[in-house]
Amino acid sequence: MIFHDWQEKSEDLQISSSLLWEYDLSDFPWHDMRTTVMQRVIERGWMDDFYAAIRIYGGINNVRDIIKDIPSLSDKDMTFVFTVFDLVKEDLKCYTRKLSRERHLSY
Repeated sequence: MIFHDWQEKSEDLQISSSLLWEYDLSDFPWHDMRTTVMQRVIERGWMDDFYAAIRIYGGINNVRDIIKDIPSLSDKDMTFVFTVFDLVKEDLKCYTRKLSRERHLSY
């Protein structure tokens, strides 16, 4: 797995403030905004941002659960999270929402 070494590599790392540019990070509700944070990290983040997010959210399994709740991701980003985080596409809200939209549009 790509982030197997997250504990040693994430020490002292912070998520890039440019990913959350519109928020005041001095009093940021990291838990309440977890899906937004992870969506931004997936879409625009660097490796250090992933390591920092994994540390902030308490490990790979917690990050997997957060990713499952992200409402939308591009096809490319969905493929990335399926592969890197060993997820099943049907478990992702963004995938099931996309299928639902496609069904409604095809009628």
